Amino acid sequence: MTPARVAQGHNPLRDPRDKRLPRIAGPCGMVLFGVTGDLARKKLMPAIYDLANRGLLPPGFSLVGFARRDWADQDFGKVVYDAVKQYARTPFREDVWRNLSEGFRFVPGVFDDPAAFDLLAETVHALETERGTGGNQAFYLSIPPAFFSTVCEQLERCGLTKAGDGSWRRVVIEKPFGHDLKSARELNAIVEGVFPPDSVFRIDHYLGKETVQNLLALRFANQMFEPVWNANYVDHVQITMAEDIGIAGRAGYYDGIGAARDVIQNHLLQLLALTAMEEPVSFDAEHLRAEKEKVLSAVRHPHDLSKATARGQYAAGWQGGDQVIGYLEEEGIKPDSTTETYAALKLEIDSRRWAGVPFYLRTGKRLGKRVTEIAVVFKRAPHLPFSHTATEELGQNAIVIRVQPDEGITMRFGAKVPGAQMEVRDVTMDFGYGRAFTESSPEAYERLILDVLLGDPPLFPRHEEVELSWKILDPVEEYWAKQGRPDPYPSGGWGPECADEMMRRDGRVWRMP
Repeated sequence: MTPARVAQGHNPLRDPRDKRLPRIAGPCGMVLFGVTGDLARKKLMPAIYDLANRGLLPPGFSLVGFARRDWADQDFGKVVYDAVKQYARTPFREDVWRNLSEGFRFVPGVFDDPAAFDLLAETVHALETERGTGGNQAFYLSIPPAFFSTVCEQLERCGLTKAGDGSWRRVVIEKPFGHDLKSARELNAIVEGVFPPDSVFRIDHYLGKETVQNLLALRFANQMFEPVWNANYVDHVQITMAEDIGIAGRAGYYDGIGAARDVIQNHLLQLLALTAMEEPVSFDAEHLRAEKEKVLSAVRHPHDLSKATARGQYAAGWQGGDQVIGYLEEEGIKPDSTTETYAALKLEIDSRRWAGVPFYLRTGKRLGKRVTEIAVVFKRAPHLPFSHTATEELGQNAIVIRVQPDEGITMRFGAKVPGAQMEVRDVTMDFGYGRAFTESSPEAYERLILDVLLGDPPLFPRHEEVELSWKILDPVEEYWAKQGRPDPYPSGGWGPECADEMMRRDGRVWRMP
């Protein structure tokens, strides 16, 4: 590369895909199963409108809803309209809505009804002519995994899984990807028995967040960070996903699943992999996945799980000034439930880069605030040429990547306090996306849906990653199953005492976000 090209602003680390920005989907459509659910209403339908509003969908894009409702096309259009008006990120534009809504269709039916899927096939084929979709269809399964097999078999039976020459058919599935390693393998066999592996897109919406993607830029586009991103300088890493809400009426889904299966197996282990992986050859899907799989393969549990794990269940307490009930008092929860609403793990990575560096993962409901962050905490300086009193309260340097809310990066370091004496105190330097860029960040589902329509898979975990994640979590779940009830913790706090004790054994404390 010539100095002239560098001087002109050419970025040698830029993703080659950016050369064709803006990335606009070609002729295509989507069939959405589960249109009556919260995910479809609050995230998927608004994201589709926002993509159209940004000019990233083709003019003939079609959206077919499938559900057990006695709706006509216009009834489905009203459902989408209400969702867009309430939850869309971008302003409402009548011309955009008019063009988008012309491609809405609705097929009533249940998953085991062959006649309903025959009608779906007729509808999809008709849209090829009416809207010019080119035979390209994505099937979004926003439904419980128990129905995946039935839907996939019906799609195959009526010929919707087979693409014609030059066209494609893809399937999108939401987590959970099974509830353990065995079920994950069975689920994968079902889905990949109908769709080719490259046509299966497993959604983890955290990987669509701008801050998560910026973690790669932070590490690999800046010379100042990567040289110290290893066991020589890093003391430990904390990855936190805290929620200030309870189960929010999701007892049917949540009870029996718990915090570890719901969050750690997918979101937090993906964040661990991105934090700890080696630099990929490129950011193509194959190379990115290869490095994540290497990290997940190298993850190990400490020998004694009783000292390296913690779990809890929220009790009654105060949340944001309101008195709230405990988990066992939630509607639909059995009074003897042993499902955890808080989970914490200590993991190790057997690699040259990370040998001896513990990774602490925690997640919970009804905690002090809503926050997701990755904190890389550095070792203390080996020698401080200051008096004891000058640095008595000095902590450890840290880089904190805030995933949500208030996305950004904070660096903590020691600085001299103004005055005649030498006194060093911790200070922070903060970067916020909202303050640094005029562009607003798209919602995660906007990026991920567009990637599905483009066939761009780097942000989607393959079944190898899913299975490796279950291999990490299964031994913990088996251990917990023998331990009885989780420890209670008050709503509005930061988890059970056993989680703090887990850190104290190592001479560390949890960060207070």
